[in-house]
Amino acid sequence: MLKLVDLTPDEYVPIMSHDHTLYSRRPFRRHKFLVKNLVTHLHQFVNETRVGQTCTPIRQEFILLSDVLGVSALVDAINNPTVKGGTASSVLGPFFTEDALDVALGDSIASEGKGDYMYVEGRVISTDGTPIPDAIIETWETDENGFYDTQYLERDKPDCRGRLHSGPEGKFGYRAVVPVPYPIPGDGPVGELLIALGRHNMRPNHLHLMVEAPGFRKLITALYPEGDEWLSSDAVFGVKKSLVVKLTEVKDDTEARQRGFPRGGSFKLLKFDIVLVPEAESQAALEEATRERARNAHS
Repeated sequence: MLKLVDLTPDEYVPIMSHDHTLYSRRPFRRHKFLVKNLVTHLHQFVNETRVGQTCTPIRQEFILLSDVLGVSALVDAINNPTVKGGTASSVLGPFFTEDALDVALGDSIASEGKGDYMYVEGRVISTDGTPIPDAIIETWETDENGFYDTQYLERDKPDCRGRLHSGPEGKFGYRAVVPVPYPIPGDGPVGELLIALGRHNMRPNHLHLMVEAPGFRKLITALYPEGDEWLSSDAVFGVKKSLVVKLTEVKDDTEARQRGFPRGGSFKLLKFDIVLVPEAESQAALEEATRERARNAHS
């Protein structure tokens, strides 16, 4: 249980201690009252609702609830203000895991038979065009059935997800499968909420990316192939115009095999440069956005 202890200003310590005691000054009694009640009711909500009870190590129902209410998209927008030239961010979603396997450049993140072939390539660069070598790229997606690997009862290893590094000139490339639109899990309380609100639970097809490199703002984003019927009504509000991409069909058996696709034939090519924002630029944009919100709040 959270304990609240009043201290004099000289004794003020702006942290929560190891025993969960929150120290505060007396002039902020109103803040203390609000936070105490917020934490109390939030903890009760987690413990007493089916949203909290549905969560497991690989199913994050609370993230899903945050997504469908637009909270995830709002927090993303607040924490990642637009920087000219930088790749836009998007919602993380509830299906990221820490156990993605490392793959070499050109290798596949998907086991054979998981869907139509797709090759993803591009560069990781800074806003000034400088290549960024050795950037860590985490990527994950659905299979052709619209399921992430974590949604299968029999999951013996990560699939349709991987971790790779950009090359010396910032270049990257890997084999994947064409993602498909899918319904977010509807067998829990979040699905019931959407039904009650008369909303659909569909997401347009997309490929998740998380990219980081020293000195740059960590990027969490997703790429959305054009033409999907759900692009304008994404259930979790993740689509941004600049993240809608073109898939080019390559009908060349020889090239398909050269790129490592076992069955050859044709494949879809997704080309996209990932532009990371230097920490200094990102911090300046965040501070300006904070000041702008403050001005709007008092206008």
